Amino acid sequence: MLSRLTTLLLLLSLSLSSVILQVHAAGWEYTDCGSPSNPIQIDSIELLPDPPLPGQDLTIKVKALVTETVEEGATADVVVKLGLVKLLQKKFDVCEEARNVNASVSCPVQPGPYTVEQTVALPKEIPKGEHSKFVVLVRGFTVAEEDMLCLDLKIDFMKSLSSIFNSPF
Repeated sequence: MLSRLTTLLLLLSLSLSSVILQVHAAGWEYTDCGSPSNPIQIDSIELLPDPPLPGQDLTIKVKALVTETVEEGATADVVVKLGLVKLLQKKFDVCEEARNVNASVSCPVQPGPYTVEQTVALPKEIPKGEHSKFVVLVRGFTVAEEDMLCLDLKIDFMKSLSSIFNSPF
């Protein structure tokens, strides 16, 4: 599950720049912590279903503008935390991961607007309650080791679940 989630987040990597904070009442938010000069600039991120639910498929859709060619050898450092506990810390080859999941985008990625969509299965064992806050940190780098993107994603499954139970429907 984590490798598929990580892969998906790497694909999100192909989409970031200027500092943006998007908060969703459903219990997730992302921050584009990159610079306006980064080669990848994010326009939007959508999660379906919103809120994400344990035990169901999650589709992530990212719209981005690539301003410089992303070449073979670009990497992303990914850290996944559950609360204060680090579950994963790994460096990924962005192009290799895109190939592994048959992504609609492949390297070299030429400048232009892109929409990338990927679906992953969320395990039903995702903790509920106060220990359900996941943080995913993605730092992308060009082949020349220059900053390519910066993304922080937070998902609180407790808020996600409570928003469903508090729904008037």
